[in-house]
Amino acid sequence: MAGHSHAKNIMHRKAAQGAKKAQAFAKLIREITVSAKSGMPDPAMNPRLRAAIKAALTANMTRDTIDRAIKRAAQGAQGEDYQEVRYEGYGPFGVAIIVEALTDNRNRTAGDIRSAFAKAGGALGETNSVSFQFERKGVIWFPGLADKADEMLEAAIEAGALDVESDEDGHEVTCAPEDFFAVRDAMEAKFGSPESARIEWVPNVRIDLDEEKARDILKLLDRLDESDDVQNVYANFEVSEAVSQRLSA
Repeated sequence: MAGHSHAKNIMHRKAAQGAKKAQAFAKLIREITVSAKSGMPDPAMNPRLRAAIKAALTANMTRDTIDRAIKRAAQGAQGEDYQEVRYEGYGPFGVAIIVEALTDNRNRTAGDIRSAFAKAGGALGETNSVSFQFERKGVIWFPGLADKADEMLEAAIEAGALDVESDEDGHEVTCAPEDFFAVRDAMEAKFGSPESARIEWVPNVRIDLDEEKARDILKLLDRLDESDDVQNVYANFEVSEAVSQRLSA
């Protein structure tokens, strides 16, 4: 597993430790709402909604809460007209950052994100100002299953995945965005529900950071994630295994 995965795991752990459950649920419900409105409210006919429901269940949201959110979206509930917006910019040390948001007030969200970048010594840029340093890929993460590396690789290739990276922590399956739902469903049928599965911005150019610089970047990423409007944050830095262990301690 290269630096992207190490950095990603740090961010996942920090998010799990620091995020308030109510805020995390609010973000999941927002994704369910947008998914249900953008397609059929039936998850069997709406792959994005199906993915949103699985993410919510993984976070221990109750089925009743999920069903109520879908029902409200299907009925066109007022005050839930969210727009999908992407922001791009540079943090300190030239680290490229992509922020995905669902917002009902673009001016508010842009102001919050611009302020977070500025306080960290970075700058919010124009659309496509950093996205050329990333690729859109489906990323499916199975923790554990250390003895299943060969089976995981074989199943992923058969399902149409691009690659599998395995280590003692688990297996990361990547695929083209257009193959994501088919690959995810095929892998889930063989190995059970993944811990996470979504289409991400995966960096193709990475900046190696020492511990002090990585802590500064993580502070910015946490600040961005504190916004109720922000759904996902991606950055193109990597750290050594030793630094990764100290940051996640």
